[in-house]
Amino acid sequence: MSAKEPKEWKSKLVDPQKVLSRIKPGMSIFLGTGVAEPCTLVKSLLDSDAGNLRDLEFIQLISFGPAITITKTQNHKFRLKTFFAGWVASDEITSGRVDMIPSPLSEIPHLIQSGIIGIDAAFIQITPPDRSGFCSLGPAVDVARHAMDHASLVVGEINHDTPRTMGDTFVHVDDFDFLVESKEPPIYFERQPFDPIFDRVGANVAALIEDGSCLAFSAGHLFDALARHLKTKRNLGIHSPFFTDAVMDLVKSGAVSNRKKGHFLGKSLTAYAIGTPELLYWLHRNPLIEFQGIDVVADPKRIARNDRTMVVLPVRKVDLSGGVALHMGRGNVGDGPSEAQEFFKGARFSKKGRTIIALPSRNLKKQSNIVISVDDYPNQFSIRESLDLVVTEYGVAAMTGRTIRERALALIDIAHPDDRAELVRQAKEKNILYADQLYLPESGARYPADLSCERVFPGEITVRFRAIKPSDVDEMRRLFYRFSDKSVYYRYFSPIKTMPHAKMQEYVTIDYTKTMSIVGLMGEPGTGRIVAEARYVRLPDKPVADVAFVVDEEFQGKGIATFLFQTLRKIAKENGIRGFKADVLATNKGMLKVFESASDTPIQAVMDSGIYELNMPFDTDENNTQND
Repeated sequence: MSAKEPKEWKSKLVDPQKVLSRIKPGMSIFLGTGVAEPCTLVKSLLDSDAGNLRDLEFIQLISFGPAITITKTQNHKFRLKTFFAGWVASDEITSGRVDMIPSPLSEIPHLIQSGIIGIDAAFIQITPPDRSGFCSLGPAVDVARHAMDHASLVVGEINHDTPRTMGDTFVHVDDFDFLVESKEPPIYFERQPFDPIFDRVGANVAALIEDGSCLAFSAGHLFDALARHLKTKRNLGIHSPFFTDAVMDLVKSGAVSNRKKGHFLGKSLTAYAIGTPELLYWLHRNPLIEFQGIDVVADPKRIARNDRTMVVLPVRKVDLSGGVALHMGRGNVGDGPSEAQEFFKGARFSKKGRTIIALPSRNLKKQSNIVISVDDYPNQFSIRESLDLVVTEYGVAAMTGRTIRERALALIDIAHPDDRAELVRQAKEKNILYADQLYLPESGARYPADLSCERVFPGEITVRFRAIKPSDVDEMRRLFYRFSDKSVYYRYFSPIKTMPHAKMQEYVTIDYTKTMSIVGLMGEPGTGRIVAEARYVRLPDKPVADVAFVVDEEFQGKGIATFLFQTLRKIAKENGIRGFKADVLATNKGMLKVFESASDTPIQAVMDSGIYELNMPFDTDENNTQND
């Protein structure tokens, strides 16, 4: 990746020891972050016993390079200040050996420019100069330029394996007091395999992301899985603090065009690259990738200029009211409160922007990640009021506009099936759920997630279908109260005027074996209102089931009921049911037409007191078997 090197700048090349001789006790030294950490200079400083290298202060946005070992802070040679409590530094911050500076990422340049954070020296990794003497900051811009402007000693560490990236990355050799030849390769991060659970979480998150969305990425298993499931999307945009191998794969797949963005149109915007040698080589002189400072990338106003900004945040725990605890420690690269807060704010003001909290339902110790309260967990992220979507491998829970009770039901629905009964018990004990809340312990493991699908009906009406859940209780009550008296009578054969919670929760709490119910929803993925419901209930000791439908009056006559009938029939056949029966008022011409057009065999109809009793065997062979 090196360019032809003019002789003029070689006079600035010195041994690291000469640089260290200019350091004085008590100085504050800015260090490049991540793959741009100047490892040769840092290792030389840490390995030196020179008397002037004492009581130093290192300032680094995120510390995850191997050169800085936190154990050396104990000898009073230096103390690390960082803006992010992840990766190397989290435990040391807690123990008091590393200083944390809470600050929105986009405001860090201002802290440096104003002198609130003083910088005496800046050690920056750069590429070799080109013929005009310009170097590139390579895969990490962050606040390096601001640090260089305010340091009295600026040293560039030339690394010939660093990619020459495009964007606001170019600095001139005249801006450096000294140059040092790197003896270390860049810091690489190899791809890590992710387990099937993360793959399912990633698939559920991807289902929420529509074509034309703009995405923010970080490093980790969730994002690796998510990128794989996004390759069938179109016209995605990237406005991300981190650029990884997974994002590179996504760009290569053709899913990313950046043509729908309102900021840096046609470019994938980032501040850091973290990954393999393949990634760094691919970034070299790549005009599609725009590197800018963290004040640009993390600015909520700039983020909001991109329509459909989708921010995905991996978290450690979520409680039933919507409280969130973030990860800490090694493996957590850039998902801290400051970064998350700014991107969440940007997504909130983005047109059709969404925020997604994602996590496996259980941790490695098989403990539930959905809990009653996160009050006792560190690194909390206070977004209860603006929490939007929560995703696990078991589905999506919509939080916006829901009461605490509704949130709790939705979150329990996506907890691990073996943890749901205990969560219901604890929630009732804490008065989060009603004392009479029903729950069938066996239903969680039986939930047929594979039934989920989407269909478009005449008039460009898109309906998403899935099996009913206990958390649908309130939405089903809303559907009931939208019906006219006539529709209620057709469905229930009586003039029912009310549908109290206790009665409806019995209706939505089913076992998915003897009883199966499918609901149809309209609206954005993860949210929406129920507009249709169909169910069958198997008769005792008979291979026959009662079947019934209800469709919102606004959407009747579109084919929704027919689709639901055909879906239920397929499920029933797979479960050993040989036919349906239904009671339909003679005046309900619409429902009679649905049964007549959708049945695959002749219907046996008997009229009694104005009600048709319909028997609908699934096919001739099964009918003969039933008659025998």
